[in-house]
Amino acid sequence: MSKGNRAQTIPHVEHDVLKEVLDNIPLDDLHDAMVADEASEKRFKKGAGNVAKLIRNLMVRRQHRLPHDHEDYKPKED
Repeated sequence: MSKGNRAQTIPHVEHDVLKEVLDNIPLDDLHDAMVADEASEKRFKKGAGNVAKLIRNLMVRRQHRLPHDHEDYKPKED
């Protein structure tokens, strides 16, 4: 395993776990179970969008703590 894939810090692992959750966990079954009409469809889309925004925020807050060779690394802004 190359150094780039190795878990180098806890924030590195947290960021990549959050990215995996956001990118690879389908919500289709949950959608089917929760949506019964137009109103519940609207609520589901809003709620799922809110959670995605929270996850992206958590990822951004860890970017400056990623290894410098990580594709998502960004230096901390003052």
